[in-house]
Amino acid sequence: ASSLDQVGPLAKTVEDAAIIFRAIAGRDPLDATGDAYYDTDRADELLDPKLEKIKSFAVGLPEEYFLPGADPAVTRGIEHAIGKLRSLGLKFKKISLPHTKYALSVYYIIVPAEVSSNLARFDGIRYSRIPGAAAEGANLSERYFKQKGAGFGAESKRRIILGTFVLSSGYYDAYYDKAQRVRTLIKRDFDEAFRSVDVILTPVAPMPAFKVGERADDPLAMYLADVLSIPVKLGGFPAISIPTQPAAALAPGELPVGFQLIGRKWREADLLGIGRFYEKI
Repeated sequence: ASSLDQVGPLAKTVEDAAIIFRAIAGRDPLDATGDAYYDTDRADELLDPKLEKIKSFAVGLPEEYFLPGADPAVTRGIEHAIGKLRSLGLKFKKISLPHTKYALSVYYIIVPAEVSSNLARFDGIRYSRIPGAAAEGANLSERYFKQKGAGFGAESKRRIILGTFVLSSGYYDAYYDKAQRVRTLIKRDFDEAFRSVDVILTPVAPMPAFKVGERADDPLAMYLADVLSIPVKLGGFPAISIPTQPAAALAPGELPVGFQLIGRKWREADLLGIGRFYEKI
């Protein structure tokens, strides 16, 4: 999905993530979507955070992300993280991101629409031809069906169909155009919040990690797992996900809970700095 596509390191520690991010940040002459911002000396703070600066940060806690009925393990994990960050000297403030409740709906209109548009070229004839998928002698229509059927999995097909629907004549204004308008409101919520806080802390998901493949047959449950990480993508802000506790501290059979830090645009250094000091304690 072009307008939501992003890149970020997946690392064992926050320090490792900072090292990788420092290497990939900045302008790449072969990437039209890159930015030259980190080609300055300011990029050095990615690897050398200052505790004095970290202590001065105000952290926002959006009420829409902390709802009654949350999984007790998530609640305990987030309270643990907040307590540790308080011990560093960070101050916390309650904030509101009122359009958060629309984020999931907006996301699953915009993403399928862009997926449908971007994958239209992959017809299995000119692009991504799959040997053996189209029987010799079959007519053109059958070849298209067999090639595209073999080339895409169930989730891709689901998104192509939904995206084609929301972009179709008579539905574009009702769905896609309206979703883009609400997306702007979601971004404005973050912009307004960052007038009074430096970073925002939220859970990563409403439940602890689940096992590989555990929800593969329930796409709606998989979509709902993204409900707390989707708004930041729609707004276009940097974020980092950090386990509330090291793996060694988990009880047998207990799966990790993560907390999410969201920062101002181009302020990845703030998130990485907080994360590195959090890991130290």
